[in-house]
Order: sequence, then C-alpha cells, then structure tokens
Amino acid sequence: GRKTLGIELKNGEVLVRAPRFVSKAQIEAALFEKRPWIEKNLPKSAPQPDDAPPLTKDELRDLAAKAKADIPPRVQSFAEQLGVSYGRVTIRAQHTRWGSCSSKGNLNFNCLLMLTPEEVRDSVVVHELCHRLEMNHSPRFYALVHSVLPDYDRRHGWLKTHGGALLRRLGDEKK
Repeated sequence: GRKTLGIELKNGEVLVRAPRFVSKAQIEAALFEKRPWIEKNLPKSAPQPDDAPPLTKDELRDLAAKAKADIPPRVQSFAEQLGVSYGRVTIRAQHTRWGSCSSKGNLNFNCLLMLTPEEVRDSVVVHELCHRLEMNHSPRFYALVHSVLPDYDRRHGWLKTHGGALLRRLGDEKK
C-alpha cells in the first residue's frame, strides 16, 4: 500500500489518499496545514462550465450600453472616496484587459464587465482609480486598493477564475 499521505484536488473536491496506519487526526492535521494551498487551488480544479458561445454584435452592443449606464456612476463615487480626478470613461470590448488608466487619467473599461458580479465591477473600477495615485502595482498601490476594498483579493479572484471564459466570448474577430 501507500507509504505517504497524498492530497489531491479534483473536480472541486479534496481527495486524500493515506496509508492504513495514518490516523484521522494526522489526516486532519495535514489538511489544516495544506489549507491555504487547498483554498487557493480548489476553485481551479472545479469542472469549468463549457465556455458560453461567442457574443453576437447585438449582445455586445447591449452590454456596452449597459456598461455606459452602470460604470461611470461607480467611477464617480469611488473617485470621490479616493479624492482623485479622472478624464474620460470609455467602454470597449477588449480582448485582453478589464480596465486601464492612461497617464492623462482617461479610463477604459471592458463592456464584458457587465457579465461579472457587481462587486467584481467595483474592484476593477477601484483598481484603475488607484492608478491615479500610483501608476504601478507596488505594495503602496495594493495598500491603497485594500484601504477601499478590504476583500479586493477575493473579488479579484473571481475574475482570475472566470475571466478567461468571458474574454473568450469575444470570439476571434478583432474588433
């Protein structure tokens, strides 16, 4: 039989393989020790829903219209909270990024954000606005982000897990 304890993540479940002589307490201790790794990697092991079909031009137009109504008010309210100014807010269908901030302070947001939970939209807005104070991804930048959204990492984790499937819905035709 096995000589070592193995912990594996499969289809969103934690599998433990252990030799017979290992006690339940030892298994629990091993799981506890591995907990940060398990929590970080478990979502990635979940069966990925088959990617939804590419969005049609009409759907994209609809998302862009919704985003134009939804995102600017979020930008305004968080900008006030941070005490920063900004230029234009542009909504586009972008293949690679969720948001960007130019050196002039113009903000770009991906219309696909309308397919994400509201709290995720806020995290992208805050991320870009914090670049008005820190044009980098330094510890100072992240401290600023967390001062506005203490659970930023969890929100951002949603995008890391599900964002790729959403971006693929733009299909291959470059807009």
